[in-house]
Amino acid sequence: MPTNVKGPAIFLAQFAGDAAPFNSWDAICRWAAGHGYKGVQVPSWDGRLFDLAKAASSKGYCDEIAGVARSHGLAITELSTHLQGQLVAVNPAYDSAFDAFAPAAVHGKPKERQAWAVEQMKHAAKASRHLGLDAHVTFSGALAWPYVYPWPQRPAGLIEAAFAELGKRWTPILDAFDEVGVDVCYEIHPGEDIFDGATFEMFVDAVGGHKRAAINYDPSHFVLQQLDYLAFIDIYHERIKAFHVKDAEFNPDGRQGVYSGYQPWISRAGRFRSLGDGQVDFGSVFSKMAQYGYDSWAVLEWECALKHPEDGAREGAEFIRSHLIRVTEKAFDDFAGGETDTKQINAMLGL
Repeated sequence: MPTNVKGPAIFLAQFAGDAAPFNSWDAICRWAAGHGYKGVQVPSWDGRLFDLAKAASSKGYCDEIAGVARSHGLAITELSTHLQGQLVAVNPAYDSAFDAFAPAAVHGKPKERQAWAVEQMKHAAKASRHLGLDAHVTFSGALAWPYVYPWPQRPAGLIEAAFAELGKRWTPILDAFDEVGVDVCYEIHPGEDIFDGATFEMFVDAVGGHKRAAINYDPSHFVLQQLDYLAFIDIYHERIKAFHVKDAEFNPDGRQGVYSGYQPWISRAGRFRSLGDGQVDFGSVFSKMAQYGYDSWAVLEWECALKHPEDGAREGAEFIRSHLIRVTEKAFDDFAGGETDTKQINAMLGL
């Protein structure tokens, strides 16, 4: 039977900052609860809110963190390692840009940076179990992304080699998560080697069909790619273990389309919007999730080219709440039914 999506929850990454109430775990939890959220997704790299290494080594610390959240009526939905996961696989073209995601000690040292990222992922596995979580959200990183458009023609074997290496790097991490019973939910996202359904399938093949390789579903990225985000749920629902609720719009014209002409976000044909301001059919999305029995959290990830983040957060809680579906326990036409009568059935079928 289908079960109920939980929510509303909010990803804290876009809100954490140096000013109150966004600069401490207790204060940001109080803020989120004040907007009506029931869950928070934690950016594990942000030391103002969370100490990932300490969480990996100390269940007592995790109990304290979870206790603070509970004191505000909140649950921790998942830990996020989007930044660390990105560094598991980095094409040299992006080395200097992605150094900002890592400690200064490994800047300019790609191998050391990658080793640090793997260690972070394994910390996240242990910390997730200490917190009693069953899912974790991250990025895959990318080796092949600079070659996404085949011009000049890609050398034969380039993509196969990239995914083989990606699988080699991620399999030990997935094994570490498997040891503690936690799914790794990759956000399907341009800029990652896993950016659509086809590439997710290639990745699953590269990790030998690993049962912990899952999906963090976010329809906004599919709007910007012009991919059918509802059919995606039909195809991959068994692997969808986390859900970012984020809106987007795509308005191509005679000047730009999917690639958006190097324009800033506010001028792009495809851009992220606050919930309800974009084009995602969330009524259908939540219906699909309910149909297939998704029973984890609906987490707002706020990104918008126009609206202030605090307004987006305030509106987002009610938006998600209004889309939650309490799944029925009986068929709507049960009133017209009757007891099973084998003789009647046989007679109706001429048996």
